[in-house]
Amino acid sequence: MTQELNAVVVKDRIDAGGLDTYYEIHGAGEPLLYLHGGFNPIEMLGEIIPALAGQYRLYLPERQGQGRTPDRDGPLTFASMAQDTIAFLEAVGLTGTHLAGFSDGAMVALLVALERPDLVRRLVLIGQYANPDGCPPFYRELMEKFTPETFPPMFRQMYDTLSPDGPEHFPVFFAKLQPNWLSPGVPLSRLGDVQSPTLVLIGDDDCVTPEHAAAMVRALPAGSQLGVVPGTSHGLPFEKPALVNRLVLDFLGDQQAVKMIQH
Repeated sequence: MTQELNAVVVKDRIDAGGLDTYYEIHGAGEPLLYLHGGFNPIEMLGEIIPALAGQYRLYLPERQGQGRTPDRDGPLTFASMAQDTIAFLEAVGLTGTHLAGFSDGAMVALLVALERPDLVRRLVLIGQYANPDGCPPFYRELMEKFTPETFPPMFRQMYDTLSPDGPEHFPVFFAKLQPNWLSPGVPLSRLGDVQSPTLVLIGDDDCVTPEHAAAMVRALPAGSQLGVVPGTSHGLPFEKPALVNRLVLDFLGDQQAVKMIQH
């Protein structure tokens, strides 16, 4: 791929349902919206961006209180972040896009697909259970015990550097986001309402058990797939980026092959 295809096309802000949302667009082609993990600004996406932007016009919004997008008054939930994402899709004029998310972003992506199936073509969920029943005890205990002081310092450092709310707001925002990690989520029975073929991608030592991930795929629509990346934890997109990117691109590319056959 040429450098031009991978170049940043847009760095901008947009009003998405009243939220002053920072976003970037990289690459060219069919649209793909990628939703980052919790406390993961665009800078953390590393090798994900050039790989996906080499094939797609990659949209990268930063959600409420994360990266360069400010926090706002009131509670923060996965449901509210899904509504913000729907507002973003409408604001930038995307009526049917591939949607991928990692960790928190995967839960947000799943809720968008349930709420607005008309906006989503194919869905990729990386490193995220549908509900905490699929979370191993080790990860559950870790998420419950995290505090602003014990959370990995790299996230705090990026927050302090990028947040328009200032470093002093980190504990406030952390207290808003943390409860979502073990919130009720989505019952497996509701996954049948998703209309998009879905790739569920986890590490073999992830915060999702393989049994739960397999149950998710069985409940999702026909054409959904399960991928378990060996030798990875919850950081699978960063631990084995080339393999994860290949699996994502292969799954999304299946839709292009079907489209070519149909026409």
